[in-house]
Amino acid sequence: MKPLLQALIPLIRNAAQEELLPRFAESRRSYKPDGSIVTEADLAMQQRVTEELAVLTPEFRLVGEEMAEKDQQALLKAPDIELWCLDPLDGTSNFACGIPFFAVSLALMVNRKPVLGLVYDPLRDECFTAIQGRGAALNGQPLHCRRTELPLRRAMAVVDLKRLGGMAGVIAVNPPYSSQRNFGSVALDWVWLAANRYHVYLHGLQKPWDYAAGALILAEAGGFSETLSGESIFGPELRARSVVAAADADLFRDWKAWLALHRPLNV
Repeated sequence: MKPLLQALIPLIRNAAQEELLPRFAESRRSYKPDGSIVTEADLAMQQRVTEELAVLTPEFRLVGEEMAEKDQQALLKAPDIELWCLDPLDGTSNFACGIPFFAVSLALMVNRKPVLGLVYDPLRDECFTAIQGRGAALNGQPLHCRRTELPLRRAMAVVDLKRLGGMAGVIAVNPPYSSQRNFGSVALDWVWLAANRYHVYLHGLQKPWDYAAGALILAEAGGFSETLSGESIFGPELRARSVVAAADADLFRDWKAWLALHRPLNV
């Protein structure tokens, strides 16, 4: 698995620098049926990575964010296949507007669980990686979640309010933490938590290409995550899931307890 990861790093780095960076803030956009943005950069990056992975690992299939939904569902539901899970440009809205916070996310899934993950931020040239059971790294250096002595009321949170329904109002009126951010790239949310750049995380709905690599990197760095319902992020099906996460065990316990106490019945 390590030789495969070593081959992937320059593949993704070169593709991102050549396909994404020249188009940053200047890429033509269109809109998907769900209202989300897609740019020519998303499509160019997915095509290039798909073609290069087909040469590197012809035995693996690939599901990408910019595929037709029916093709995505067929691959996600296929039993016992080895599957690349790709988001060619996570944070497309940021990218299209010129906000410097976006990334590429790639995971190798075996039996619907990630065994290898990579998240690459081309603007900062930061490459976050993990191999199942082998730990996580940032630019090749070991990455570990640190224990913090901060109570939840002093914590920095990253929260995406727009997919939380009634919970968003509860948090807006009565936040249990000190300060809140929402950066606009799910893949970077995961790995910045693993890198101890904030403390607790909440997101209402992520698709597999959003969380596959990042969740593995956080877990291998020693962090914690599950859904709002208390389920594992990686269940028997690859599907959209909510996320509750923290880098510290005590904060994770207290964050979950607060959410359980304040969660509306319809969330």
